[in-house]
Formats: sequence, structure tokens, C-alpha cells
Amino acid sequence: MKRWLAPFLFLCAATPAAADQLAAGLSTDSIQITSSFRGADIVLFGALTTGSHLGALQGRDIVVVLRGPEGALIVRKKARVGGLWINAEEAGVTGLPGYYYLASTRPLASIAPEATLARLRLGASHLPAVVGAALPPAQADAFRVAAIRAKTRARLYGENGAGVERLGHYLFRVRMRLPAAVPPGRYRADVYLFNQGTLVTRQSAVLPIGKAGLERRLYDYAQNAPLAYGLATVAMALMLGWLGFAVFRQR
Repeated sequence: MKRWLAPFLFLCAATPAAADQLAAGLSTDSIQITSSFRGADIVLFGALTTGSHLGALQGRDIVVVLRGPEGALIVRKKARVGGLWINAEEAGVTGLPGYYYLASTRPLASIAPEATLARLRLGASHLPAVVGAALPPAQADAFRVAAIRAKTRARLYGENGAGVERLGHYLFRVRMRLPAAVPPGRYRADVYLFNQGTLVTRQSAVLPIGKAGLERRLYDYAQNAPLAYGLATVAMALMLGWLGFAVFRQR
């Protein structure tokens, strides 16, 4: 049996024997970010079971979401002033996941009603966010959309309406690509089973992504002693600047 099958089965809470259940697992237990990290490919495998028998996926839909820890970012709106583009407005946006990828058997609009998708927060357009500035709702939503657009351009957000591969009648697979800029933290993979637009069951798995080696020590130092880290960085910059000046001055 291959290694990736070891974490394969993590069953949802007990339900009646005749009810549909999901079994799924990730191809890796954790990911470490080092200086040579260029991104990672992970695979989620799953199966639909009915009681003690494998059930058919025919007529059912699978939605898989991998999301990272929430973070904060500053969104700036540019305006043309005197022939130049400058930052005219800015707002802090919090509550959005640092990474968000969704794969499904069909486009979301064909799987469930819009109200259900919004309630389950499926799709980047339904992700909640808090805009720090006291702005009118329409303007605040524009900053939220801009933040999602920026993360999409950075390949931190993505959706694939045909990303769930059916492997026979009861097995499925999803391939996911994590970019090099993926933020560290606790990630969660959620698998949703729909039947004719109704959510039948859902289950989750956790994927830790953390820095390792020198990157980990520097990250911990910056988080635990930010003032000392900042002073050390400034001192190093001054030292390197003075050293460069001394070398070129002799020439």
C-alpha cells in the first residue's frame, strides 16, 4: 500500500447506517517552508460510502475547499492627479483567508442555490471580510472585491468548476497547487457532498504549513521580539552600507 493512503480515511461523525458518508484524506500530513521552497502539489483522495457499502457518485456533487489562516492587508485605490496616478484612498481588510482554493464536480451555480452557497461561504465571492474604514457598504464591498482580485492575481485564490476527478463510481480525487508565496499556518480542507442541491454531509482535515530551519528561527524571532528584530535589521543594514562604502572608497 502506498504511503499516501496512510492518512486516507478520516470519517465524519456517526450517522445512521443508511446515510451517505464521506471518507477522504490528503497525500501529506504537513508541509515545511524552507529557503528552497518553490511551492507544493498536494492531492486529496476520497470516496462515498453508504452504510458498509461503497456508494455511487452518480447524481451527487462534490465540492472541496482548501483554505489558509485569516490575515490582514491594506488595499489602496489609485486616482489620477495632475497626470500622475497616486494613492487616493486606502482601507484595511481583515477576515479573508490567506489562501483559498475550491474545486467541484460542476460549476457551483449548477450544484446548489445561491443562498446555500452564501450560507456555506462557498466561492471567493461569498467570503466575508471586514473593511476597517467607516465606508458606505458599496464602497466597502469594492475594497473587499479588490482584495480578492489581488489574491487571485498572486495565485493565492483559485476556483475550478471541473477540478474534482471522478475515479469510477465512488472514488474521487482533487489536485491542488500551493504557490511559493503561500502563508504559513493551519490550513483546513473541507469536503462537501451535495445531492440535488442539498448538502448531505461535510467533513474536514487539517494541514499544517510551517517554516523550517533558519526561516523558522527568523520568523519566531520576528514574532516574539519584533522590536529587537527591527533594531537588528537596521543595524545590519547600516553595517553593510558602511562596509560597501569603505570598500568602494578604497578603489
